[in-house]
Amino acid sequence: MHRTLQQNNMCWHMGIDRQFPNLHSRSWPWCAVVPDGGVTLRSNTKISVLLVAVFAAVVTGAVLIFGSGSDTSSADADSRVVRADSHRLDTATSGDVTLVEFLDFECESCLAAYPVVEQLREDYAGQVTFVARYFPVDGHFNAQNAAVAVEAAAQQGQFEAMYQRMYTTQPQWGEQQSSRALLFREFASDLGLDMDAYDDAVADPATLDRVLADRDDGLALGVQGTPTFFLNGEQLTVGSADELIAAVDAAVNE
Repeated sequence: MHRTLQQNNMCWHMGIDRQFPNLHSRSWPWCAVVPDGGVTLRSNTKISVLLVAVFAAVVTGAVLIFGSGSDTSSADADSRVVRADSHRLDTATSGDVTLVEFLDFECESCLAAYPVVEQLREDYAGQVTFVARYFPVDGHFNAQNAAVAVEAAAQQGQFEAMYQRMYTTQPQWGEQQSSRALLFREFASDLGLDMDAYDDAVADPATLDRVLADRDDGLALGVQGTPTFFLNGEQLTVGSADELIAAVDAAVNE
């Protein structure tokens, strides 16, 4: 069973720290991709959570939620949700429940969801596989830089540590219109990474390609904003932490 969320989560929005004293019942904001490549924060839009199982036909659901015109087949969609090289924060030792999040490290809404996911990881350790996938939104100046830094750290086995560092420091670097790549390099140094290898990875086009491969999968699945979650089974829309927790709890206890 899950424990109650702590009531002191922060969401950083438009450069201002905003407290969400009751994250359970309030709708999460949602960073959405807009046609001009920018980003908009929909403060009253429920997060779209696409619940996908190995044998589920998910494309129709994606069309219903996002209005996507994709003709991707169900088999292709299934394979795009989790790839062999997808980053797994935790792997279930029992059961087959998998929660996938397409995320943007500069997204204020992803920061709001981060402590919820962390608590789910603790509460369902060994029962749920948690997968994080990159979905940098073009309108976030440093989202791609952050994802590349995390991927470079992942090549040295430090994906989770850098993933966490990006969220805990987001108020220091988010919503800025200049590159924060040097700051991200400091994070890598703080983690004790081999900095020559880190620099080589950041400069290697293959690292960015790996990030964009995740985003391409998300776009093919109909992802239009962050955070977007996939949980095996059914489709639903959640508007609060409690609703996401309840969905995972139901899947675990099914």
